[in-house]
Amino acid sequence: MREATARGGARAVVEALRDVVGRAAAHVASADRDQAVAYDVASMSAAVAAAGSLLDHDADHGAGLALLYAADVAADLAGRLTGRESLWGVDGTALDGVAAHVAAGRDPAFLERVAEHVLATREAGPRHLSAELQLVRAAFREFAADRITPVADRIHRDDEDIPADIIDGLAGMGCFGLSIPAKYGGGAEGDELAAMVVVTEELSRASLGAAGSLITRPEIIATAIARGGTEEQKRRWLPMIASGERLCAVAVTEPDHGSDVAQITTSATRDGDEWVLNGVKTWCTFAGRAHCLLVLARTDPAGHRGLSLFVVDKPSFTGHEWRLTQEGGGSVEGRAIRTLGYRGMHSFEVRFDGWRVPAADLIGGDGGLGRGFYLQMQAFANARLQTAARAVGVMQSALELAVDYARQRSVFGRPLADYQLTRAKIARMAGSIAACRAFTFAAARAVTAGDGQLEAAQVKQLACRAAEWVTREAQQLHGGYGYAEEYSISRLFVDARVLSIFEGADEVLALRVIARRLMKP
Repeated sequence: MREATARGGARAVVEALRDVVGRAAAHVASADRDQAVAYDVASMSAAVAAAGSLLDHDADHGAGLALLYAADVAADLAGRLTGRESLWGVDGTALDGVAAHVAAGRDPAFLERVAEHVLATREAGPRHLSAELQLVRAAFREFAADRITPVADRIHRDDEDIPADIIDGLAGMGCFGLSIPAKYGGGAEGDELAAMVVVTEELSRASLGAAGSLITRPEIIATAIARGGTEEQKRRWLPMIASGERLCAVAVTEPDHGSDVAQITTSATRDGDEWVLNGVKTWCTFAGRAHCLLVLARTDPAGHRGLSLFVVDKPSFTGHEWRLTQEGGGSVEGRAIRTLGYRGMHSFEVRFDGWRVPAADLIGGDGGLGRGFYLQMQAFANARLQTAARAVGVMQSALELAVDYARQRSVFGRPLADYQLTRAKIARMAGSIAACRAFTFAAARAVTAGDGQLEAAQVKQLACRAAEWVTREAQQLHGGYGYAEEYSISRLFVDARVLSIFEGADEVLALRVIARRLMKP
């Protein structure tokens, strides 16, 4: 198939998909009442946006991947639409006009041709990075190969702490200040989100738990401080975060309140020049090694308007348990939660019992009272974007392992890579990775332009679900060896599972962020 023909077919399919999703979004009355349909419409909106991003991203090359992915999205949408046409407000023949293009994009012979390039390069199409971002990518890929990859499987198997030389090395490369303005010691220069995406993907390609998530927490806390802190707080905290002198963790989620952040009960009570914290936080990743915790606490009973953000200082601890006490009886302690994957940083349950915090450590000072929910949600937009990049890095690693194994493994007298089904899997994996990567950069541009909340939620939801599928397919290609811990693909598979849970659970993002924004008049 000629490039021009594939590109034209992909564009026609994407336009038809956009029309269907647009009509459905206008038809569904309530994301709360019509959850099953709203979830499907929201999920498909993300996939369609990714298909459009891939088409724009690969305007000059890679039209085969664009058609392949658009056709896959069309097949998915058709399956979700069947039997629910009236609920979507869309006729069952809505995609009939592009049926031939969809068939071309799903033709096994076409998939085999796409797979040829992927098998030869271990890449999901061209990257189209600027010269500067290519240098960034090369530097972090080299760092990952030297320091992270050799220890990644061991850290996972033994649930070890992240080695100090990884943290120190990343600090030295400016990793923790990517989104912090230069006047506060960071490296933000207008295109920092694109650099963050590149860096995050490369680190996650080596290990999600040992490196890929290290810059998420400073990203969240620095964004909250930069947007809501006083000038004194910015000058006091941001340079130390940017340099890596102060490592960070986030304490928002509670045992009885996961994604429903507005209902949290951890309290902060004013006592003279201090605030007294009481309550329990959970899933506080890196809370042991961190020198400061970003704590969302209730300073007023008035729902989400009664929440405020504090920066709580503490010493750094290695291991899986820690405890601190203050004169007068206050205490805070942490216990690591044993997890299926995503090991190295350790996720803690943290208990505050009369723990005193200086009033000066309330973000925004007295002017920050009641602004915690909004600052946290703004910071989460960048975190969701970064999580999409983490998912892409995990997928890229899985693709490379799948290609390598398929090329060297013989089955029934032939290389595994020679079989049509293997090639179809490899091609579809590459299409999904390319689309998620292109959409991640498009979402970064949208966030930089001033909003991007919808795009960040969409790409996070899409890429994280895609990572589960891609790592599963890569593991399946490994056969029994894919289930063995000595093979890295088993680590990627269990690590990928967490991506749809943290930084905004899949269903919550779909219904409470994406669907609501799509359905706004």
